Amino acid sequence: MISTDICIIGAGPVGLFAVFEAGLLKMRCHLIDTLPQIGGQLSEIYPQKPIYDIPGYPEIKAQELVERLMEQIAPFDPGFTLGERVESLEKQEDGSFIVGTNDGTQVHCQVVVIAGGLGCFEPRKPEIQGLLDFEGKGVEYMVKKPENFRDKRVVLAGGGDSALDWTIFLADIAERVTLIHRGDTFRGAPDSAEKVHELASKGKIDLILQSNLLSVGGNGSLKEVSFIGRDQVTRTVQTDYLIPLFGLSPKLGPIAGWGLNIDKSAIQVDTFDYSTNVERIYAIGDINTYPGKLKLILCGFHEAALMVQSAFKYVYPDQKLSFKYTTVYGVNAF
Repeated sequence: MISTDICIIGAGPVGLFAVFEAGLLKMRCHLIDTLPQIGGQLSEIYPQKPIYDIPGYPEIKAQELVERLMEQIAPFDPGFTLGERVESLEKQEDGSFIVGTNDGTQVHCQVVVIAGGLGCFEPRKPEIQGLLDFEGKGVEYMVKKPENFRDKRVVLAGGGDSALDWTIFLADIAERVTLIHRGDTFRGAPDSAEKVHELASKGKIDLILQSNLLSVGGNGSLKEVSFIGRDQVTRTVQTDYLIPLFGLSPKLGPIAGWGLNIDKSAIQVDTFDYSTNVERIYAIGDINTYPGKLKLILCGFHEAALMVQSAFKYVYPDQKLSFKYTTVYGVNAF
């Protein structure tokens, strides 16, 4: 039996930052993640993706952010259980919990924090002819190693931040980048959209708007992508890779059976402290929902900071929190 103050489900950036905030208040954390490595979606899906909205970093690679967070929490010596899925939650008579995994690991804690990002996730796949036949043969749903696309022809599809960011990044690596989007405006950051339009105006990428993917084809490996434009004419682009970036399909898994209020695969929380409707259970990051919710890493950091202030009362019920920063590493929490 592992004993800790807070059990954090999810070892992504928000879960890691929660360790730091909890450590400042002298609370111990143990993290559980179904992925075999620390970092969540950042490490699993786009470790080399540039991130532009982390304070103090005009640009930072996703994996580097994970490494920086690990440096930040190292003094608090958190525990990790990786490659295991949380299966059970048993409430004890004193209000604490025992969290169990599919491999039999048990964690006793006073507070449970769900920071599982999008939960168990898989990429949303467009319904186009031949797509499944070319998975791993030119059709990819994430960019793990950008160098694989060096001097190659790449078609990206989508209109969100990932599509925009990877278009900008791969423009300097690939032989030719084509971005296909079904709309004429983007859902991603305006600054990124402006950069993409600028690249297109300079002839550095091909930008195809108001168009939908139809099919992929090739002989053993991907050779072409067909799409239909707003004029209802079907056209074909010769390519080595297609990267459809239409987001992730979230699945809460066993967490859905814990009696939490859930709205469209997201956990409803109180924005005062990001608590759920079940006492001592909190949800932070992309897995929660509330009016005005923005799925940004920095918003998850904010949620983590407020959450630990509330969790403190369960870990130290006889202590009154008097939060004073000091000039040394840490705080006087009592």
